[in-house]
Amino acid sequence: MSIETSNQPAPGSAAAGSNLTLNGQELKALLVAGMTWLKVHQQTVNSLNVFPVPDGDTGTNMLLTMQAAYNEVANSNEMNVGKMAHGIAQGALMGARGNSGVILSQLWRGFARALDSLDVMDADLFVRAMNEAKNTAYKGVVRPVEGTILTVAKDSAAAAEKARATTNDLLAILDQVIIDADASVKHTPELLPKLKQAGVVDSGGMGLYLIMEGMQRFIKDLPLEATVAMVQPLSAMVLDEVVEDIEPGQDYEVVVDFKPDAPLVLESFYNDLAEIGTSIQVGEGDGMYRMHIHVPLDKRYEPIDYIMTKGTITKVAMENLMAQMEDQARKADQEKLELAEVQPGEVALVVISPGPGISRIFASLGAAAIIEGGQTMNPSTEEILQAIENLPTDQIIILPNNKNIILAANNAAELSVKHIRVVPSRSVPQGISAIFRHNPEANLDELFEEMKNAISEVDTGEITIATRSVEIDDVKVQEGQVIALLNGQLVLSSAVIDEAVLYLLDKADTQDKERVTLFYGNNITKADVDRIGASIQEKYPDHEIEVHNGGQPYYQFIIAIE
Repeated sequence: MSIETSNQPAPGSAAAGSNLTLNGQELKALLVAGMTWLKVHQQTVNSLNVFPVPDGDTGTNMLLTMQAAYNEVANSNEMNVGKMAHGIAQGALMGARGNSGVILSQLWRGFARALDSLDVMDADLFVRAMNEAKNTAYKGVVRPVEGTILTVAKDSAAAAEKARATTNDLLAILDQVIIDADASVKHTPELLPKLKQAGVVDSGGMGLYLIMEGMQRFIKDLPLEATVAMVQPLSAMVLDEVVEDIEPGQDYEVVVDFKPDAPLVLESFYNDLAEIGTSIQVGEGDGMYRMHIHVPLDKRYEPIDYIMTKGTITKVAMENLMAQMEDQARKADQEKLELAEVQPGEVALVVISPGPGISRIFASLGAAAIIEGGQTMNPSTEEILQAIENLPTDQIIILPNNKNIILAANNAAELSVKHIRVVPSRSVPQGISAIFRHNPEANLDELFEEMKNAISEVDTGEITIATRSVEIDDVKVQEGQVIALLNGQLVLSSAVIDEAVLYLLDKADTQDKERVTLFYGNNITKADVDRIGASIQEKYPDHEIEVHNGGQPYYQFIIAIE
């Protein structure tokens, strides 16, 4: 992908020693360079999960935030660097997704504030902007945690200040920032024990480093395009939702399982596939590989022919993506939610839901607006704000139902002139526990306090498949095993899903509770659900056991214990 901006500077001109200032168009070119380089490494950043769960989304959230920032200024010919920075910051603010995206938007906000409406940015102004970016990001987080993107931003600002003491060359200063940001990212596991246990660096910090490195590479005329030759675990491959992002002309999805005759040379393998189609993914497990690709109609058999030259094919799946999209559209029309009608002055609920079945439950319990979102699909600040503004009342409570959406919900609340309260629900069970307290005619603040108290009255269990082998909190995990999380903490790894569910319930002291509610996902059969539900009822005969089709991705079960 080439960098395309209006009045784009030639590579090397933005901060070379002979040009010690940066104008608005040059800042936009650097924005695109950082976004492009982040896109190249998007899946790498996504893979830096602390827990080995298949829902890494930091890279995606940061990329979508950067894309929103660019979209805001894409057609601008503004030469004033301050005005350009404010446009970038506004786009990032509205498009911010997930905690990492929200913090990134705060960094841009602080950066723009320092530039004000100044024509150009010199070395002193750059240092000031880096410091203001760091300060604004820290202020935007209620409880800042070191060993995260915040630390990398702080160390980057300090590096800029240190370099400015010896030079006024913007490129030289940026070079020092990159060096120190790299060291900062590598040091994050020493500051955050969970990262060290998991054997990863902080994903948000890595994303920020890559954005700045992309800017540096553009200035130095280094390539920003690279084939992402990466093999992911088979258990981490997510193919169910590829129809959400179909490239024009790529009408078929082809998935091939095969055993290679010789070790794959990944770079040439990806390059060859890139000549055939797009959306390339490769997964591996126990010597078996899975190749996924989108291709035009007339090339739908070419990936199969190509794989036959590399090894023995064991399975082929081919889907018409356009037909899938039409089916999804029909189903969406058939399953339109009946949302609560709200009158002016009443308290309305805006709810984020990770699956269609869970959305129907929230709708039945009185939600006035439901936003699709959850793991790997965090809604943006703008999407939440739009849902707020579309309601005919100024009294609104938001249920994020995911720890990675709370910051975006808070941002949306601050941007609205309406009276908004955000209940810090971190899971679907917490959201459902809270919504049971809803009374549209109640006082907003009293209802908010009641709902906030309700989220502490339920335990949340989650069952999914491990994407890598690791040991965390004395739990040894093997890639491909079933893992159980209780209130966000890893408690078990098992080869058998039944064992994982029952162990989780035992760990949650279910014998002292009254009710267990299971929301099953789109990756488990109804027969398995029925068998596991029966096992739970047998072990807890006096408990109320409910089972609902949640339809959520990645997680076989989300479990409420209360």
